[in-house]
Amino acid sequence: MIRTLALTIALLSAADALATDAVPQGASGASASAKTTAAPLPVDSILQLKDSFTTQDGRAFTLAERRGKPQLVAMFYSSCKYMCPLLVDSARGVDHALTPSERARMNVLFVSIDPARDTPPVLAALAAKRKLDLSRWTLARTDDASVRKLAALLGVRYRKLADGDFNHTSALVLLDADGRILARTEKMGATPDPEFMKAVKAALM
Repeated sequence: MIRTLALTIALLSAADALATDAVPQGASGASASAKTTAAPLPVDSILQLKDSFTTQDGRAFTLAERRGKPQLVAMFYSSCKYMCPLLVDSARGVDHALTPSERARMNVLFVSIDPARDTPPVLAALAAKRKLDLSRWTLARTDDASVRKLAALLGVRYRKLADGDFNHTSALVLLDADGRILARTEKMGATPDPEFMKAVKAALM
């Protein structure tokens, strides 16, 4: 699993490198130099993905910027009527099972598989409707190609249907502070999967 994930990330990173080799170094050179001072990410880190994402507030970010705390990651779409609301409930169930101190040390990221419709205002409206704590929760979108890359790394399968809905894997994935996959669960519900919850608690120790 780890070797396969590391190889997949390496291939995606190589593709990104080829795409950016032709870009001349300008003002970004300073920030690139600064980044070299940080410890390199593990080869099997999901955060190796260099694509740009956008939050519900319209802020652009890369996954590497989320390094430093364990996090729950899931893929969803806002117009989903059943499984995606249940997926949010499942993440909230994990949240509620944590102590306040543990909760403060964990972030949550939901990335849309429907970027055409899930614009930042749509995601912001959903966050407000579900009363999500945006100091720790992020709803995000990216382009179709980046959705496919992230889904591949997380083991999420999805397919768009003729009516615009999606068939997709409903899973919560636990990443450590460096973006490595520690655990995943497809057991949905407000009461957390006990084995998954053990992994979350261990990650926060």
